[in-house]
Amino acid sequence: MPNGKHRMTLEIPIWRVWDFVSDMDKWAPLVPGYMNHEIINEKQSTWKFIGDIGIMQKTVHLQVDITEWKAPSKVTFVLTGINENVKGNGYFEAESLNDKETNMTSNLNITAKGMMGPMINKVLKTMVPKMTKNLTENVATKMEEESQKYRVGSYSR
Repeated sequence: MPNGKHRMTLEIPIWRVWDFVSDMDKWAPLVPGYMNHEIINEKQSTWKFIGDIGIMQKTVHLQVDITEWKAPSKVTFVLTGINENVKGNGYFEAESLNDKETNMTSNLNITAKGMMGPMINKVLKTMVPKMTKNLTENVATKMEEESQKYRVGSYSR
């Protein structure tokens, strides 16, 4: 199963990381190739994005089901292809290092099924780690930008 995992240390308290990752509207647009998403309920959404599979571009429509919200440290999810025969899962995990620093880990597993699965999975083996790294870095950058606003402004918790 193609897999990507990326970990970063952020100069942000865990509660602020949780505020961000527990709201899909904040980070869904940061997924590489993002087109749009729709929240169905607090545990289910659908996402569309453009994926580059070698020399082809495909619009991929996925259903995302949250299997666990574990505040303030973990969001676990399952992915099911709506227009493509793919399945996957993943998580965001946060670990408080101290009052001001948090380790954030993103993990994504995705597998193409069906007749084209073996060929697509070869491409996904190189794509998924890059996509996971890009998403993690995009989320970290956005959280750091928001955190800067709070430091500069008069917001305190």
